Amino acid sequence: MKVARALGGLGLGVLFVLAGCDKQTAEPHHPRVGVQRATSDAFAATVTLTGDIQARVQTDLSFRVGGKIISRSVDVGDHVKANQVLARLDPKDLQNNVASAKAEVFAAQARVAQTSAAFVRQQKLLPKGYTSQSEYDTAEASQRSSQSALKAAQAQLANAQEQLGYTALVSEADGVITARQAEVGQVVQATMPIFSLARDGERDAVFNVYESLLGAPDSDKRLTVRLLDDPAVVADGQVREITPTVSQQTGTVQVKVALRNVPERMQLGSLVTATAKGQGTPSIELPWSALSKTVHTPAVWVVGEGDKVDLREVSIARYLTGSIVIDKGLKGDEEVVVTGAQLLHPGMQVEKVAVKDVEKPGGLAP
Repeated sequence: MKVARALGGLGLGVLFVLAGCDKQTAEPHHPRVGVQRATSDAFAATVTLTGDIQARVQTDLSFRVGGKIISRSVDVGDHVKANQVLARLDPKDLQNNVASAKAEVFAAQARVAQTSAAFVRQQKLLPKGYTSQSEYDTAEASQRSSQSALKAAQAQLANAQEQLGYTALVSEADGVITARQAEVGQVVQATMPIFSLARDGERDAVFNVYESLLGAPDSDKRLTVRLLDDPAVVADGQVREITPTVSQQTGTVQVKVALRNVPERMQLGSLVTATAKGQGTPSIELPWSALSKTVHTPAVWVVGEGDKVDLREVSIARYLTGSIVIDKGLKGDEEVVVTGAQLLHPGMQVEKVAVKDVEKPGGLAP
């Protein structure tokens, strides 16, 4: 009898255990994930650029004739005036050219005098029949030829005198010498740059910007340019020019900002900074933990109808510290899994937990 009662009690226990198993099977456990609602906003990255102050107009100064430099009167950093002599070439060769051209002019003048006198005689003899028409025509042609030769010799003399004047290199305008490419005693060719001149007047802040940061800039955008050494020294600027090509050496685009009311401390070559904000584009910012991937592309897990997840391919516009900016693939108000996505697969049903409740007692550990 006691054995029968023991067996009966054991049977009831097994039935209770089986009933509990059936209850658990009826209510399966869903993984808990932290979600965040995607909010679309016009995202614009803020970029701080570093550049320098340059003259609006910069000119390379060179001799118009070749020769040996015998003197130099200015150096880098000197302020010069318009028509000021900066350097001189040895004039000996060109002086010889002038002397030779003068001698040729004197000889041509003598030939003109001789042929003119001969033609006058022919004019007097022809009516009296003392000369022939052919001799008259020859005398007339000789006179015209000598006159043409005189004009050519005079032109050669003027050209030689002009080239002699080119032995002095003069400044085209007021400005500052920013570079020197030759020294006294050096033999230089015509048009070889000797000095670089930054003309007085308008100034630009010049920045080299990576094309990816430039986006589609607004040419009317106004910027505040600050001196790097002292940010309190500022000048207002406006984007004036953007080079249409990317530099092969640096991979950057040059941006020139026209400055107004430039402080005295912003001298040529001074380092400056400017903070610019790119053009805003509709984007969604999510934490790094939301980022997953398909075989080849970035993706995020999106919670859809029936709390089932789907892996959505996205396009990432920018990577920031602690977050990513998505410009394609998501819509506003969609719920995105930001924690607990390690074991998910498409179509799995999940239990959502607001991301702000993830670290609360009983929440999902990130």
